[in-house]
Amino acid sequence: MNDGPGGPTSGDGSPDGGDAEPGDGRADADSLSRFLLQGAPVRGEIISLDSAWQQVVQRHDLPVCVRDCLGQLSAAALLLAASLKFDGMLVLQIHGDGPVALMVVECDAAGHFRATVKIREGAVVDDQASLVQLVHASGQGRFVVTLDPRTRTPTRQPYQGIVPFEGDSVAQVLEHYMNRSEQVPTRLWLAADEHRAAGLLLQRLPDQGGSAAQATDADGWNRMCQLADTIDPLELVSLSSADMLHRLFWQEPLHAFDRRRCGFACSCSRDKVAAMLRMLGREEVESILVERETVEVNCDFCNLAYRFDAVDAAGLFLPGADHPPPTQPQ
Repeated sequence: MNDGPGGPTSGDGSPDGGDAEPGDGRADADSLSRFLLQGAPVRGEIISLDSAWQQVVQRHDLPVCVRDCLGQLSAAALLLAASLKFDGMLVLQIHGDGPVALMVVECDAAGHFRATVKIREGAVVDDQASLVQLVHASGQGRFVVTLDPRTRTPTRQPYQGIVPFEGDSVAQVLEHYMNRSEQVPTRLWLAADEHRAAGLLLQRLPDQGGSAAQATDADGWNRMCQLADTIDPLELVSLSSADMLHRLFWQEPLHAFDRRRCGFACSCSRDKVAAMLRMLGREEVESILVERETVEVNCDFCNLAYRFDAVDAAGLFLPGADHPPPTQPQ
């Protein structure tokens, strides 16, 4: 049994390890930075996930190609979340028809994220398999974007967009979605390995008739994209964010904004698992106990195990048990 998706915040609301120094000592490790091209309607973001990404890698034993695709999706989700004027959860899902059944990343604009993959039982995955071979082998893959507002009102309800799988890479799939669904010209460059997940996002801002930005540098968007197209994936996972921006845009007048920290955080808890077991019902829980002596639920995201023996299970269905005091995992 597995704990399903939920909000990516830890018990104290901070990223797991978010206050610690970056693993390799770089100031821009585990962070996202935003910038604008002065005089042109172009904005950008660059992200480096280091120890934060390694926490995901350490929790999942994945084939190399699956791991790297999940890292790219993680970097992309945080980039998109930071570009949206939205207070809530962004969830990116790729539903696959190949060896990978599901790939999920949940994040918020504050930089908390968690990620997981479901590989079909018995599937054999070639370490060199492409994204298309992993999730779109028979042409039935789907890409799903969910926006879940932190505070729901009659005018602020969850939104979900389901679009066909288009593209040969995570970056291309997301570019197609943004260009068609959000109608915001967007380019992404993503890379990941066992140590780091990184990405660069460029967006063309909406025209504001006759603005100074259009008049002074009308070719800024095309030029920035051409420069970014010279990125080598190995550079993305080896150069710091600052060095990458200098390598690409050293002649461009960039205006930098704030740098925000990013960190892995999982929202699973014993109380949430208990609530799920109550939904299963007493009869189902007791039948599991007959077979296994304990009910064990593993979180898909952080792999933390929650165990309930016969005494714990009986307590779930006592009067008032649906409003338990806060408890610790396990």
